[in-house]
Amino acid sequence: MIYYSTFFTHSGAIKFSRKCTKLNIENESGPVPRKLSSNCGVGVKFSYDGDYSELYTEDIEKIYRIENNEYILLEDYDD
Repeated sequence: MIYYSTFFTHSGAIKFSRKCTKLNIENESGPVPRKLSSNCGVGVKFSYDGDYSELYTEDIEKIYRIENNEYILLEDYDD
């Protein structure tokens, strides 16, 4: 599955990307698409076949699943 996470801070996005890399999870950091809300403007797209909630960090604002070029909101930790 392909996921996309937004973050509360730039440093949170960087830490998450490093965590993914350390766990051999393919990931890519970049600007958040305009249609998604983000506090810091940096997001991480990642490919993961396990339970995405295992990767949770307190810096994550929202997690989306990308399916057919659509972003499906799975978790909103900003509530």
